[in-house]
Amino acid sequence: METYGLTLLIVCPLVFVAGIVDSIAGGGGIITLPAYLFAGLPVHLAYGTNKFGSSFGSLIATVKYARSGCIEYKSAACSVVGALIGSWCGAQLVVYLDEIYLKYSLLVILPIVAVFLLFNRNFGAAKPEPRLKGTKLYLVAAAIGLVIGAYDGFFGPGTGTFLTLAFTGVLGFSLLNASGNARVVNLASNLAALTAYIINAKVIYAVGIPAAICAIGGNYLGARLAVKKGEKFIRPIILFAVGLLFLHMILEII
Repeated sequence: METYGLTLLIVCPLVFVAGIVDSIAGGGGIITLPAYLFAGLPVHLAYGTNKFGSSFGSLIATVKYARSGCIEYKSAACSVVGALIGSWCGAQLVVYLDEIYLKYSLLVILPIVAVFLLFNRNFGAAKPEPRLKGTKLYLVAAAIGLVIGAYDGFFGPGTGTFLTLAFTGVLGFSLLNASGNARVVNLASNLAALTAYIINAKVIYAVGIPAAICAIGGNYLGARLAVKKGEKFIRPIILFAVGLLFLHMILEII
């Protein structure tokens, strides 16, 4: 019982904080997964239990964005389809490619993204309509889901952050709408992965249920703050997520 209490003491606060970050900019898994591992959960059980909590958190954040009118449903649906296909393809690539090359690439790409966000203060500002319309919009949205879904299946960290940046930079969505769409895609991929973990009995529910409650609280608070405060609040959170991912890559390589 004492060990169980210590596990919750380590996991729950970090899951709550990660939920706030993840609901706004993605990247919450960079905080939560190490928390489960530090608490002493075996690797596969840590992954499954983490996915259990994050799935509930993603669901709450998605509902909050949806109720606030911050989701472009048709483009989000196209991205979900692309992401599910891409994730499957990415998972197959693990057999053939070494992820170290992707890590090195991210060490170059992430600082460039950070500098761009710092100096381009109009990035993600609210726009009356996206850059593309109709079929082109949906095809590009599907392509975004396919490419980043493949990244998620192959490697994973920071997927939500990259989705948010892609919806903003490529499609011209505001950061608020991009965050909403990214949550929909993340929710779909989380549920797909969670199903596999549950079937293979890789979830510790005694830890996952309290963690899910904390994830729900963090995601709700983060989504509410994003909707209320808008792009000026989202931008620094994205920069924080990018910096966190950069640090994660360095620690992975060292």
